[in-house]
Amino acid sequence: QVRLVESGGGLVQAGGSLRLSCAASGRTFSNDVMSWFRQAPGKEREIVAVISWRDGSTGVAASVKGRFTISGDNAKNTVYLQMNSLKPEDTAVYYCAAKGTTGLTYDYWGQGTQVTVSS
Repeated sequence: QVRLVESGGGLVQAGGSLRLSCAASGRTFSNDVMSWFRQAPGKEREIVAVISWRDGSTGVAASVKGRFTISGDNAKNTVYLQMNSLKPEDTAVYYCAAKGTTGLTYDYWGQGTQVTVSS
């Protein structure tokens, strides 16, 4: 059974930093794409950052560019999201997700971790 477990969320003041972790288990994700999404109250879920295990390429949304960094540790099957210079508008539940074997859809999701940024 595939499991994604996020950790590292919490309450932080504006300008602060947090690092989220997503530990994957159940199968090897060495050829897959994993991403971080977030959903704020009353808003649609949006993608924040993506990493391809195959070639290590990464990307982040324009709204977090220069502040957030996605990285991964293949040996630990863990993806990280380093969040710096946090703003109140970054407040959301952050989810880790992984694409399935077809590479077309995000088939696996974590339970989410709350990030709250106070002004």
